[in-house]
Amino acid sequence: MNTSVLVDAHHHLWDLAQRPQPWLDDPDVASIRRTFTPDDLRSTATHPIAGRRLGGSVVVQCVAEVAETADLLALAEQEPLIQAVVGWADLTSPAIGDVLDQLQTGPGGGYLRSLRHLVQSETDPNWLQCPDVERGLRAGQDRGLRYDVLVRAHQLDQAIRLAEHFPDLPQVLDHAGKPDLARQDIADWERGIRQLATHPHVVCKVSGLITEADHTHWTTADIRPAWDVLVSAFGPQRLMFGSDWPVANLAGGWNRWAATVDELLTGWSESDVDALLAGVATTFYGLAPVAGEGDATARTS
Repeated sequence: MNTSVLVDAHHHLWDLAQRPQPWLDDPDVASIRRTFTPDDLRSTATHPIAGRRLGGSVVVQCVAEVAETADLLALAEQEPLIQAVVGWADLTSPAIGDVLDQLQTGPGGGYLRSLRHLVQSETDPNWLQCPDVERGLRAGQDRGLRYDVLVRAHQLDQAIRLAEHFPDLPQVLDHAGKPDLARQDIADWERGIRQLATHPHVVCKVSGLITEADHTHWTTADIRPAWDVLVSAFGPQRLMFGSDWPVANLAGGWNRWAATVDELLTGWSESDVDALLAGVATTFYGLAPVAGEGDATARTS
């Protein structure tokens, strides 16, 4: 891994002319109700972190549609910035194995590295423990896929049970389990995080924190309590940077979050900085080594 490179382990892309995003109908997200492309990300993500500039990324599904995942895989095959795709497939479907096989053998299929479901929107407090879901997770595991866990703070017990039931399935907690930073009510979240972190096959994305804080008035001091918990619980060698762009635009954007991370990394060792900014994501998602500035970008599917 070239230590001059930054990997954004969590961002989104969507083309509203190609595929609607119904969640964007919410008035609270009207400011991001437009198409976002890889070129938009490249032109936006300009602030370096610890001297590193964006060199590779992981694009993550938004809607519960296999067709969106297929679109993202095909895009990854053409777009050098994208190193991996976190996709969606219906884990409860008896045909989950066939669907995953079709995705993995289709255009860009080798870039499918992980699956994700919006568990945060499920009302069943045991959704991740449903027999059909567990069957689907095993189908993904059998095909070499990881799992991105998207839960809110009050659902962390599901993530803990998932870690217990699937000790051989690599798992990453998206957006650090969404602590309530707007109210600084993180005691229960901290307990869940510390318990989840006892499972060594689980890592965590330092992403999405600014949209859990006050969108307009947050400061680095508002983010630091959650940051400190994550560093203490997981350690730098099990954390990965993610922007959650363009959703991050609701609370300051890619560059402001990057500047905040840059500040929070003050005093870190070079090896720990490299782990959070590139190494953990590269290992977890099986990314190709990303070339440094002035080198050809390495690609593999």
